[in-house]
Amino acid sequence: MSLIEITDVRKSFGQTEVLKGIDLDVKPGEVIAVIGKSGSGKSTLLRCINGLETIDGGSISVAGAQLLPDEAHLKALRLKVGMIFQQFNLFPHLTAGGNVILSQTVVKKTPKREAEAMARKMLERVGLAEKFDAYPDELSGGQQQRVAIARALAMQPIALLCDEVTSALDPELVAEVLAVVRELAAEGMTLLMVTHEMKFARDVCSRVVFMHQGRVHEIGRPEEVFARPKTPELRQFLGVQ
Repeated sequence: MSLIEITDVRKSFGQTEVLKGIDLDVKPGEVIAVIGKSGSGKSTLLRCINGLETIDGGSISVAGAQLLPDEAHLKALRLKVGMIFQQFNLFPHLTAGGNVILSQTVVKKTPKREAEAMARKMLERVGLAEKFDAYPDELSGGQQQRVAIARALAMQPIALLCDEVTSALDPELVAEVLAVVRELAAEGMTLLMVTHEMKFARDVCSRVVFMHQGRVHEIGRPEEVFARPKTPELRQFLGVQ
């Protein structure tokens, strides 16, 4: 049984068709890397799965429930599927703890005391227990991204969508964020990640999806995709002959 089912999904912006019939099933506990050139539709695909973009054709279902564009369905979906963006999107006037508490109290209507206990637990999980009272401008980029991950985890999602979560970070901070994602994968969290970190995709992911010009161009286990790319487009992207 797939946790996320994507069937013939199409999406256009004006005259430009960005997703040209995407088919992809994600099983519980899978860690899938989505790779490809800029403009191939990777981030748009994640945004469609989370209902941030409405699809023009096809269907998406999460845990057996069809994604529909009305507010009630979108709210139910976002309780199940968390999303972490390139930019951390933290509220600057709230502490790290406050940022993690807010979504729980607003979206899930969690009582404040429970939300605070969950926030402390999740910040500890990403290695930031001591930063509960720190404001975003007192944190490094890597720490801010880990707060964003804690915020997503506090909603207790069944899957996480990660959109190039390290691309806005200085190189020395990338490892600390990937270490947290690696730990989530080891714990069995279902992850669908758009990433440029090829070594991470090779080492941690169960499958790799190569997108090219709005289509799933190749898909397979990392050892197949990286060692034996089938198409010239993937060979060119990976820089292999």
